[in-house]
Amino acid sequence: MFDINWLELFLDPNTQWILLGSVLLGLSSGVLGSFAYLRKQSLMGDALAHAALPGICIAFMLTGSKSIFFFLIGAAVAGLIATFGVGFVTRNSRIKQDSALGIVLSVFFGLGIVLLTQIQHSDSGNQSGLDKFLFGQAASMVQSDVIVMTIVALVLVLACTLLFKEFKLLSFDSGFAKGLGYPVAFLDQLLMFLIVVAVVVGIQAVGVVLMSALLITPAVSARYWTERLGVMVVLAGFFGAVSGFVGTLISTTANNLPTGPLSVLAATSLFLISVIFAPRRGVLSKVLVRLTVKKAVLQEQRDAVMVVTTSAVTSTSSKEAQS
Repeated sequence: MFDINWLELFLDPNTQWILLGSVLLGLSSGVLGSFAYLRKQSLMGDALAHAALPGICIAFMLTGSKSIFFFLIGAAVAGLIATFGVGFVTRNSRIKQDSALGIVLSVFFGLGIVLLTQIQHSDSGNQSGLDKFLFGQAASMVQSDVIVMTIVALVLVLACTLLFKEFKLLSFDSGFAKGLGYPVAFLDQLLMFLIVVAVVVGIQAVGVVLMSALLITPAVSARYWTERLGVMVVLAGFFGAVSGFVGTLISTTANNLPTGPLSVLAATSLFLISVIFAPRRGVLSKVLVRLTVKKAVLQEQRDAVMVVTTSAVTSTSSKEAQS
């Protein structure tokens, strides 16, 4: 009976579409999040996710419909404005990037909450469900939404694959990349645009509050397992896909549990596993190395004491024999 239920679960078309969308969302988020993490722009995903909320509200106010296509456009425009805003503040003031990100995050998210409250208290008859974009509602996705997510996710992964060398140079040594003639400013804005697209696509499944976690957590987990960027990107995509799969599966089998938060919790569980069990960087590995070193030092100390003792005994015996 248990196997039949699992079989029926995976044969359900709605479950198949949600699983596909969540897996591809996790895959593309993990791949893009790797470059954001290495460039020390982890907060950028959080800022862009929160900045997308007013774009969604304005798109609804202008169109009067809850079309995912118009929401994508509105969120993308708001995210791009936030990106340029962070760059403008950083270049034209003494404010550092982390402070600029915090300012943009709070301002845009505050504006989004105000607009969302205004919409919910208006006479518009189609405003119900907009608050689901705060925390996501993967169960509300239909086939057309998942098709859009699938296409966008595959395009994001393809773009990162084709521009892997350029993004690698940009992440580790942008000055060297500029010296080689690469358009560093354009690549930087392109990477930010790809992150905006990933955030916008994931909003309906995960929500603006948790999307940043799905961008960064798989990348941080992958960093514990390898020293090579290529392997890290692949692992981050795999961890993101597994998180989306596990979150959707638990949400489908349990009652009234949201997919987005469960996917984030799954990603966090993978992070904890990585922190504890990863080779070389994991806590367990470091403890074993310390114990091994401590044992070796103690053994060396014992050997040194034995050598000194043996020398002393030998010297005493020689003196007694001479006398």
